[in-house]
Amino acid sequence: MKEYNPNYLDFEQPLLDLENKIQQINDDPDKTAKSDSKIDKLSKDHETLTKKIFSNLTDWQISQLARHPLRPHTLDYIPNIFDNFTELHGDRMFGDDKAIIAGIGEIDKFTFLFIGHQKGRDSKEKVHRNFGMPKPEGYRKALRIMKLAEKFKLPLITFIDTPGAYPGIDAESRNQSQAIAENLSIMSNLKIPIISVIIGEGGSGGALAIGIADKLCMLEHSIYSVISPEGCASILWKDAKKAAQAAEALCITSSKLLEFNLIDLIIPEPLGGAHRDLVAMSSSLKINILNMFNELSKLTIEQIIHKRREKLESYGEYES
Repeated sequence: MKEYNPNYLDFEQPLLDLENKIQQINDDPDKTAKSDSKIDKLSKDHETLTKKIFSNLTDWQISQLARHPLRPHTLDYIPNIFDNFTELHGDRMFGDDKAIIAGIGEIDKFTFLFIGHQKGRDSKEKVHRNFGMPKPEGYRKALRIMKLAEKFKLPLITFIDTPGAYPGIDAESRNQSQAIAENLSIMSNLKIPIISVIIGEGGSGGALAIGIADKLCMLEHSIYSVISPEGCASILWKDAKKAAQAAEALCITSSKLLEFNLIDLIIPEPLGGAHRDLVAMSSSLKINILNMFNELSKLTIEQIIHKRREKLESYGEYES
């Protein structure tokens, strides 16, 4: 029986089999020139199979990739994109929410304020980061950073990666919905350029609270939705196992959202997903952020706010 590797999704398991074969040959102390030719063939087979799998992904498979156990998170990208990044803590009201990373840093010669969700990698960090689900103090920390950016006329970047805002009693007791609503209101009128990137999961109001932007883009295998496929399936069909059907109906993938003009750009991922090459993914992110910033820099603040509000007011339009 083949050993199951939890760091590979079900549809990635055939790739793992080829990688294991390559590793076995590499580990053989009696490796010969013939062994090298076998490795070359297996490597080509691996690339061909990867292209085949990732060119035919279902919406549910993309949802799984957005939550991949090895998918890069905000703290993976920061050192690869920013120079001289300094983290800023606390909401000045209650505490410091570890599910929200905030700070100031440079990309090339430009200074940006930054806000991003952080899920955590292992069990200990996931608990520490509350699985990337912010509480009111997290959104109020984000709000503090937004106001700081506006005060010093610095552009704002946000990275979105959350299953949603934390729905616990303690969060509700500190007025979770008010914190989210205030962020939506303030972000709509911030007199600075705002760039938001969905790097993994964009879950409901938890994502929107740092996602009102002049340029909203998604990594190729990320998702953006009002509810998770499992949650939708549980409500509609009383069966979370119908998540694949729900994912298709929800239209949560980058390609479909671009088609509906709900996002501005799709940033391609390395073959096999962002987790396959963090350096390449970070480089692409950096280039695209700078391109979007340069585009926004050509506009006046009045034009930026007008276009932002125009975009927001266009959501929900339909043809009868």
